[in-house]
Amino acid sequence: MHQHLRIALATATAATLTGALLTFAAGPAGAADSTRVPGADFNKDGRSDLATSAQAAHVSGKKEAGQIVVLYGTGTGITGTKRVTLNQNSPGVPGAAETGDAFGRDSAYADFNGDGFHDLAVSAPGEDVGSDKDAGTLIVLWGSVNGLTGKSVTVADPAPTAHDRWGNNLAAGDFDGDGTDDLAVGTTSSTVHILKGGITSTGKPGKGRYTLKAPVLAGSGMGPLNLTAGDIGADGTSDLVVDGYESASAQGWNRNYWFPGGPNGLSAGTAQQIKPGVITAIGDIDGDSFGDIVSGATWEDSDGFEHPEGGAKGGTVWVTYGSALGPDKVTRITQDTAGVPSVSEKKDRFGWELDLGDINGDGFQDLAIGTVNENIADDVDTGMVSVLYGSASGLRSTGAQSFHQDTAGVPGTNEDYDQFGTDVKLDDVTGDGRADLLVGSSEDRADGSVTYLPSNGSKITTTGSRAVSATSAGVSTTGTPYFGANFAD
Repeated sequence: MHQHLRIALATATAATLTGALLTFAAGPAGAADSTRVPGADFNKDGRSDLATSAQAAHVSGKKEAGQIVVLYGTGTGITGTKRVTLNQNSPGVPGAAETGDAFGRDSAYADFNGDGFHDLAVSAPGEDVGSDKDAGTLIVLWGSVNGLTGKSVTVADPAPTAHDRWGNNLAAGDFDGDGTDDLAVGTTSSTVHILKGGITSTGKPGKGRYTLKAPVLAGSGMGPLNLTAGDIGADGTSDLVVDGYESASAQGWNRNYWFPGGPNGLSAGTAQQIKPGVITAIGDIDGDSFGDIVSGATWEDSDGFEHPEGGAKGGTVWVTYGSALGPDKVTRITQDTAGVPSVSEKKDRFGWELDLGDINGDGFQDLAIGTVNENIADDVDTGMVSVLYGSASGLRSTGAQSFHQDTAGVPGTNEDYDQFGTDVKLDDVTGDGRADLLVGSSEDRADGSVTYLPSNGSKITTTGSRAVSATSAGVSTTGTPYFGANFAD
């Protein structure tokens, strides 16, 4: 997930150039593990809940202290009224809101204590711990019949001198197949920490800890860019996809590495390089029980970086289908692919965000794609979201949909730099067994917003849609809070 401000292609030298590639860069975002259905359910009412960041929100005058917001699912979708907004000044949450903490930067859900309620792991990678600047902190907020109430515990960094930004990336899954959820934690190091068997009430891993070294660059501003969990081989264990800048060559291109799960957990010795892309989602598109990997590679050869995998005008989405042996056949999708809405244009950033979910209940996962820098009419970087439907033969070339804020029935209007599609999620927030579409945007120059577009049982519709603004979610609009920029995995 979640390091979009360092999107593109190469080492620290190239990374200094990539910030200029976006006209108005949204906050970091991430894609979800769509193999877990119906999604996060913090109050166990049978409806998915949306946890989203406002990582740059001001709290009690502290700039970019950060907040996390949970919009609870209801029979009519998400609203700004049934929600909770938490920060490090909230009762029960450890620490204190401080400048630059970025609480909520990344988050991942799972039932970490085995009580039947989903819990939420939340990081504040900018937290200073004593004299250790940007040491980072990781907090688990416990779910309950009342949802997330602030009751929580700190998960200590086991190696604070070896890295900075503890919790910079998070992914939850059952990597050893023992029936309990594990948590993968990233930092500025290439070493990923795996906390086994959930988290105890004292903040300890339930069954110990081990590490996984990925072949990605480490150092300030480095380490994994994103971690994504999902079961590709249909063996009952979650696998892990690690994205980062490769450490094996001088160029340091963006790469993805697949680490299969197994009875002994994840092993670096079995890693396999797969198609690149900063954002990744995993789900079963073709209904064969194997998880398929979808990755968004938004760069272009015209950016001046000749990536070995190539770069399509406007961006690429790679679909790597799963098999009993792991990642298998690959297809490439652009906005010039038959059936995909719109056309490829320079700097569109097609594939900026991705998520998978079953919109029509046919057993095939469908794909939502954010294209944050899509220009529509005279509106620059206003953004759009495309929806492609799964089938037994993979993603269909027919029946695709697209939405932007000038689409009839979608709340709001297209404006410059709205970047509709900053994050996307397909989850069943109404409890009807069909995935609804949730869209984050940089509305009002990065105040942020979340738009709800429901499934009508066969497709996404605008009937009953609504938008939740930063203000209605209890987020201060001082500065640029980036509410809705990063949905929990």
